[in-house]
Amino acid sequence: MAKPLTDSERRKQISVRGIAGLGDVAEVRRSFNRHLHFTLVKDRNVATPRDYFFALAHTVRDHLVGRWIRTQQHYYERDPKRIYYLSLEFYMGRTLQNTMVNLGLQNACDEAIYQLGLDLEELEEIEEDAGLGNGGLGRLAACFLDSMATLGLAAYGYGIRYEFGIFNQKIVNGWQVEEADDWLRYGNPWEKARPEYMLPVHFYGRVEHTPEGVRWLDTQVVLAMPYDTPVPGYRNNTVNTMRLWSAKAPNDFKLHDFNVGGYIEAVLDRNLAENISRVLYPNDNFFEGKELRLKQEYFVVAATLQDIIRRFKSSKFGCRDPVRTCFETFPDKVAIQLNDTHPALAIPELMRILVDVEKVDWDKAWEITKKTCAYTNHTVLPEALERWPVSMFENLLPRHLEIIYAINQRHLDHVAALFPGDVDRLRRMSVIEEGDCKRINMAHLCVIGSHVVNGVARIHSEIVKQSVFKDFYELEPEKFQNKTNGITPRRWLLLCNPGLADTIVEKIGEGFLTDLSQLKKLLPLVDDEALIRDVAKVKQENKLKFSAFLEKEYKVKINPSSMFDVHVKRIHEYKRQLLNCLHIITLYNRIKKDPAKAFVPRTIMIGGKAAPGYHMAKMIIKLVTSIGNVVNHDPVVGDRLKVIFLENYRVSLAEKVIPAADLSQQISTAGTEASGTGNMKFMLNGALTIGTMDGANVEMAEEAGTENLFIFGMRVEDVEALDQKGYNAREYYERLPELRQALDQISSGFFSPKDPHCFRDVVNMLLNHDRFKVFADYEAYVACQAQVDQLYRNPREWTKKVIRNIACSGKFSSDRTITEYARDIWGVEPSDLQIPPPNLPRD
Repeated sequence: MAKPLTDSERRKQISVRGIAGLGDVAEVRRSFNRHLHFTLVKDRNVATPRDYFFALAHTVRDHLVGRWIRTQQHYYERDPKRIYYLSLEFYMGRTLQNTMVNLGLQNACDEAIYQLGLDLEELEEIEEDAGLGNGGLGRLAACFLDSMATLGLAAYGYGIRYEFGIFNQKIVNGWQVEEADDWLRYGNPWEKARPEYMLPVHFYGRVEHTPEGVRWLDTQVVLAMPYDTPVPGYRNNTVNTMRLWSAKAPNDFKLHDFNVGGYIEAVLDRNLAENISRVLYPNDNFFEGKELRLKQEYFVVAATLQDIIRRFKSSKFGCRDPVRTCFETFPDKVAIQLNDTHPALAIPELMRILVDVEKVDWDKAWEITKKTCAYTNHTVLPEALERWPVSMFENLLPRHLEIIYAINQRHLDHVAALFPGDVDRLRRMSVIEEGDCKRINMAHLCVIGSHVVNGVARIHSEIVKQSVFKDFYELEPEKFQNKTNGITPRRWLLLCNPGLADTIVEKIGEGFLTDLSQLKKLLPLVDDEALIRDVAKVKQENKLKFSAFLEKEYKVKINPSSMFDVHVKRIHEYKRQLLNCLHIITLYNRIKKDPAKAFVPRTIMIGGKAAPGYHMAKMIIKLVTSIGNVVNHDPVVGDRLKVIFLENYRVSLAEKVIPAADLSQQISTAGTEASGTGNMKFMLNGALTIGTMDGANVEMAEEAGTENLFIFGMRVEDVEALDQKGYNAREYYERLPELRQALDQISSGFFSPKDPHCFRDVVNMLLNHDRFKVFADYEAYVACQAQVDQLYRNPREWTKKVIRNIACSGKFSSDRTITEYARDIWGVEPSDLQIPPPNLPRD
């Protein structure tokens, strides 16, 4: 087969990557050499590849700065309503290529770097991922920032600048081992420290009620230092800001405690304050009630609200008086979106500022707070809900506890008036949960303190209304909305899959990059022989490229003509990687039983991180690697079946594996995955989906037609019915011989001969307390996988289904999602207004 074009060769043929004008190329070269010499102080004779990366990053950054300043100036003058997206996670990945794509600089940079005897792709690989998130929730925030900038919204992402992001995963003897992610080791060329906007954040202390009002006294102060990162829109010259806070001890920290001679100790103790922004908590869909985490949550909220109010007061709107004391117009100028309950303290903190500091009366302050805040719910799993001990609040945030009690009292009075005598309803709806340990239910606080609550896929939003917040929905049905998640097509198509993007551009032009619904124009072309050939060819090239990557990085050789069956996401029981394992074992047993039979060759790739304290998730990884050890070394199997665990799955690895996938596994128990976004990325990149009717899979099937996905298994109603009846795993174990054989092999040590009892916890869970009913869907799953095999034997029909999927994926752009948030929640209109570029005069 002809050697595929390299990405850099292909880029030169792609119009959407920006025309590389000779002037541009010369300018990039000049700038690159200047930065190498003057910024990095390196001579070309001694420069390392990392120096070249930084020189290029600074060159590209120069193109952002003028647009960044101009955008912020534009906002200052027009004073639009500002959108504040508060999140404890922003899973950004790498920035260099995304910036080149959004600024239309990629071809110019490619050519300039080539002329300098370097390889752009090699330099891109040097950049560290900004791994400031765990998975879906953090990556969603990153996609939303891209879309908000592209839609010209005056939006700001606010979060924490963790010194250590999500751990790096190493696999040692088949087990996950965590390593600290020292992502800032070589510096971050994209951030700008803003010490002039440093703000104090208070902790601990006591509350004093005086005739003049309430005072929070004797607090410990930590300083919040902002670091700003530019967020460029797609070719509209808009550059928004992500502001991440870093904790700093004040210079007198612990020095006024009359600890004579304790000067050295006092300076060393500065670390205690600065630990607040040290590390991202690595839990996905799990609540761990640690005080340091509560400090992080208050830290980001307190610093951000001070910033929001400073900007509100000094804006041009209304009186020119720099100190604007009237907060009536606050909700007309400010929207705060809470990404899950993690920033829920924004509600009591805004109340504290309005009532205690700005002296607004309570009812007015509450009206302002509700109109300003909106809450996005991300999960229905009970173990993920934040429930903080009251005792922890009493100590750390005494004034906020009082405010929460007052909010709750007024709320319960309201409910009691509407439902007299219904004490059980009051108990269910209270923000305070009574018990041995009194707790604050942060989700209830969010629902009460927000004007809109949204779920992240239609089915999830229905579950939110019918079960999780049923009582609240009965009280205020108009408060509840759905906003189905989306992904940015810039990173998740144009950047990661240039071959496919170009194939689409040739057929329908490039309008789809900012209006993904235009992919519908591919539907009439589903029988177009040239398109079928090109889509299949691009997929094959992506598979060859990923095979080469695996061979180079992990020394594993795979068959690039096999089906690439990919299951990548955080490791969690509800995501049912174990169901995939049972299918792998079943395939293995079928090959062993009838080696002469023709099997569709598969390379099954499973990847994802397990929370360090999640024992079962770590056992699942060990099981996958152990199955791989047996399957991959069995000569009878040959290259018909390979099992690969993809180590250290992260944004930059997703960008490589997703374009190469044939089959996307989205197999959570119906009713557990709120939305999923990986499912959308695979659909857009030409993989077919095998999945349950869960999360956004439901809407994907609706858009593309159920017959164009491989849908199997219980629906939400079936799961509920099975719960009513009582799920009995043994019943399936007894009835299904292939399932029994697979489980017995895991149990007997067939996959762990050196430690036969290695997987007893897994087997025991599956048989005796499996909340996610793996066995109940096994039979339907294996049958559905056989249909996948059958279609894969017919490449033309397979590719036609792929084209239909791509053509119907337009709904799942985060541009559509953000347009809905803007109109239905924030009360602003997206604008396609182009801010003039820095080289042109304004207006």
